[in-house]
Amino acid sequence: MQHRIIVLGAGYAGASVAGRLARRLHRDDVSLTLVNAEPDFVERVRNHELATGRRLPHRPLTDVLAGTGVALKVARVTAVDVDRKVVAVTGDGGAEELAYDTLLYALGSRWNDHGVPGAAEHAYEIAGRAGALRVRERLAGLAAGQPVVVVGGGLTGLEAATEIAESRPDLEVTLAARTGLGDWLSPKGQGHLRAVFDRLGITARENTEVTAVEDGRVVTADGTVVPSALTVWTAGFAVHPIARATTLEVGDTGQIVVDGTMRSVSHPDVYAVGDAALVRGPGEKPLRMSCATGTPTAWQAADAIAARLTGGKLPHVPLRYFNQCVSLGRKDGLIQYVTADDRAVNAALTGRVAALYKELVCKGAAWAVAHPTLGLPGRRRRITHPAPAPLATTAEPAPETAA
Repeated sequence: MQHRIIVLGAGYAGASVAGRLARRLHRDDVSLTLVNAEPDFVERVRNHELATGRRLPHRPLTDVLAGTGVALKVARVTAVDVDRKVVAVTGDGGAEELAYDTLLYALGSRWNDHGVPGAAEHAYEIAGRAGALRVRERLAGLAAGQPVVVVGGGLTGLEAATEIAESRPDLEVTLAARTGLGDWLSPKGQGHLRAVFDRLGITARENTEVTAVEDGRVVTADGTVVPSALTVWTAGFAVHPIARATTLEVGDTGQIVVDGTMRSVSHPDVYAVGDAALVRGPGEKPLRMSCATGTPTAWQAADAIAARLTGGKLPHVPLRYFNQCVSLGRKDGLIQYVTADDRAVNAALTGRVAALYKELVCKGAAWAVAHPTLGLPGRRRRITHPAPAPLATTAEPAPETAA
């Protein structure tokens, strides 16, 4: 009887873990199913490009998974019952339940309006492809001189504001940030960011909290009204709510609490990766939601699952950050080098070289999804443990979780 592995979500983390497992386990011993709401792999890190009209490569998941033996099921996950070990989904064939022996939860995150009045009704988001396409349609309909407000001063906000300003120099682009502009960056990084904003004519409203979004304007905490024909909301992400509705142990954010091998601390047959997982790094700091976190956690989980099922050695690969890559339009960028726990150091790459670097990172991330063993030949091992082992009373060796 085959060991049934179900992977929920086909973003960078989910698609990577499915493909890597397929190259680690013998096909006769496992059935691998990847469940995703749409048939294509979406390069989420490029949604700001999609929003401004750039054509992106079409990446059907059937092509990404070709030759792996992974079965793709295009359906929306509606519930997970970790006690009965079934997943409820709804697809073209209607509602059904899928039983599993091992579950890999990678449903990721969506935009977070933080409950700000009017944000859900009047703001646009680029956390998903559908949202990015709505922004693209809205931008195309804006006349010269109309105002655009990007809410959120994080990496996504910086990329969105600069991309819009570069592609539509006839618009009045404003970025509203709760803190100083790029205040987490090194002095060199901050200086370059301000120079780019000046060159593109972007107005930065620093230390500004948006408290309401209305039709044609946003309102800040001090009562200032800022005109906005298009409000793009990039102020953080929220995880998919399904995990919180289960008996899985989750953190305050709704992320699944996992150990160093990405296994749920409450349910040993469930693993979580990417934005869905609450992984702590050096100093017990949670890893940030990002592609830079998702892919390494996927590799860690896949190798741990394979090791436990085949009697192999558990992975011990520290996870850490090296840099933050920011595109600032198509011809400029910023590569901020960071410590293992994501704090800026006094080293940064800027300008056209940084833009090329970021482009290579984006292409490399997409390539790695289709080549989750990085082009190295996979060795498919036979399963020796047909079911996940129960939680041990004492902690087993686990990899360090460095950010």
